[in-house]
Amino acid sequence: MAILISESSLVLWHEVIKNAEHRCSITLDGNLEAYLTSLLIRYSNKPEVAQQIFAKAYLEAMQQRDKQRNFSLQNVGDQCLLYAGLFPHSAEKRHVSITYFVDLGRTAYAAISKTANDLYWVLALQFVALMDVLQSIRETPALLPIEAYEQWEKLGSQRALQILQSYTRGIPIKK
Repeated sequence: MAILISESSLVLWHEVIKNAEHRCSITLDGNLEAYLTSLLIRYSNKPEVAQQIFAKAYLEAMQQRDKQRNFSLQNVGDQCLLYAGLFPHSAEKRHVSITYFVDLGRTAYAAISKTANDLYWVLALQFVALMDVLQSIRETPALLPIEAYEQWEKLGSQRALQILQSYTRGIPIKK
């Protein structure tokens, strides 16, 4: 792992993201890099995100009015992305699949989207790639073969496919 030195948390998080992109062979659009950098800065001192009940927060957000609804849905999407990306093994402790966080996060972002090409639509479409980059920030623990297969097969994760291929020379087949 490279040692990152910077005076600014913005620059430091951006370097972390660029290194993670390189590790998982994903190149994010500049807007997505900026969003991910901002997301990491906003939540770096908020450990309570791990205690959130995401489906409840989503349902509560859907009951709110326009601006507050969009703000709350963005928080749900952001927190699901962070959870799926930085804490993928914690999903098992909650007795849910990582697809729960991916599906809920995508749905939250899509619900605030105004057009087919706005930032939230792109976040919904690129959710798994963003998750892959976040998972690559944490070099260890790597996904186990069955986890890699499930993330590749169910979510289309390219990082998971790379990990799966590092375990075997076989060519995985989707069900």
